[in-house]
Amino acid sequence: MTCECEESRRATLSRRRLLAAGAAGMVAGLAGTSVAYAADPAYTGDVLVLLSLRGGFDGLSAVVPAGDPAYYTSRPSIAVPKAQLIGGDSFFGLHPALAPLLPYWTSGKLAAVQAAGQPAPNRSHFSAMEELERAAPGTSVRTGWLNRMLGSLGSTNPFQGVAMGTARPARVLGGPAPYLSLTGVDDLQLTGDQADRPIAATMSKLYAGAPPVLARTAGQLTGALARGAQLRAAGYKPANGAVYPSSELGEALRDVARLIKSGAGLRSATVDSGDWDMHENLGPAVAGRRMYDQLKALATALAAFAADLGADVLRRVTLITISEFGRRVVQNGSGGLDHGYGNVMFVLGGNVRGGRVYGRWPGLATAQLRDGDLAVTTDYRSVIGEILRARCGVADLAGVFPGVTATSLGIVAAR
Repeated sequence: MTCECEESRRATLSRRRLLAAGAAGMVAGLAGTSVAYAADPAYTGDVLVLLSLRGGFDGLSAVVPAGDPAYYTSRPSIAVPKAQLIGGDSFFGLHPALAPLLPYWTSGKLAAVQAAGQPAPNRSHFSAMEELERAAPGTSVRTGWLNRMLGSLGSTNPFQGVAMGTARPARVLGGPAPYLSLTGVDDLQLTGDQADRPIAATMSKLYAGAPPVLARTAGQLTGALARGAQLRAAGYKPANGAVYPSSELGEALRDVARLIKSGAGLRSATVDSGDWDMHENLGPAVAGRRMYDQLKALATALAAFAADLGADVLRRVTLITISEFGRRVVQNGSGGLDHGYGNVMFVLGGNVRGGRVYGRWPGLATAQLRDGDLAVTTDYRSVIGEILRARCGVADLAGVFPGVTATSLGIVAAR
C-alpha cells in the first residue's frame, strides 16, 4: 500500500490507552445487585445511536452528486450512472444498493448531509478516528464526546451508554460517566460464574460493608450482571417482520433495538461497521462488486433496525453515521479510492426531516477541491450538536463540543 493503511493491520490498543479506556469501560460497564437499572422517567430525550463506518466511507458513492459533471470525469469506471440512481433530487441521487432504505427516504425519516467532516484533513485512520471521537481539537480534553454527552445528562446507569458489538472499551465513550462495552446482550455475564462457583454473589458479599466508593463500583458490576441475566431469560424476537442480516452489524443493531425496547434506560449506543477502506476494486454499481454489496448490507441492517423499532419507538430514536474521512474524488489506478476528506453523514429517525440532502455543496472542479479532496463545508460536530440540542435535551453544547456552534439545518424536529 502507498498510504498508511498498514496501521489498520495493527489495530491493537497501546498499553497506556487500554488502561485509560479500560478503567472507564470496565468500572462503568459492569455494575450491583442493589442497583435496579431501568429507564429514567425524567429523561424524555431521544436514544442517540452512533454508527461509525470504519475505514473511510466513500460518501460520493453513497449520495452521488450527479449534477456535478466533474464526478463522472473523475471516476470513469466506478461512477454510478444517473439512470441507476434512486431517491435524491435534481442534483443528488442515492446508490441503488441503498434500496432497502428508500422507503425511509421517501417517507422523510432518512436524510443526508454532504460535504461534512472534521475541521482539518487527517488521512491517518487511527489519528483521524481518535480526533473524531475525542471531538475537541485544540484543547486538552481527552474524553470521548459521547461520554461528555452522557455526563451532561447526569447519567449514572451503565446501561445508559453502550458500545455494542465489542468487548473493547470504546474511545468515544471513554470518560467518567459509566457505560458498557458488550459483544452482545446475551454475553453480559461474568466468565466462570456458575451455580457451583457463584463469583458475582461472592463479590456482592465481599463488598457489602465496603466504603461507598468501592461498594458503588462492585454494585455496578453485580447490578449489570443481574440485568443481563433478566434480558437473557426474556429472550428477544424482532418485531414487525424485521429480518436482520446474519452479520456483525445486523446482530449489533438487533441488540441495540433490544435494549431500547427493554426499558433498561439506554440513552446512547455506538456501533461499528468496518471494511470501508477501498483502495482497489471498488467496482461499478452492480451486485457482486465490493461497494455495491457492502452498501446493500449496510442498508439491509439499517432497514431491519428501523422496522424492528416500529414507528412509535423510532420517534424517540435518532441514528447518525460518521466516518473518519471520505475518499479522494479521482479514482486511482487500481479502480479504488485513496484517503480523502469531505464525506456524507446519514441521519435516520422518526423525527428526522428527511428525503433530502443538507449542507452546502462546494463542487468537484479542481479549483474547488481541498488538496484533491471534497472540501468540508459542514463540521460534523455542529450537525450532531443540533441533534443533541433539539432531540436529546443537551443544554450545555460547549461541554460536549468545545468551541462548536450547532447548525441550524433543521434536519430534525425539535421536541
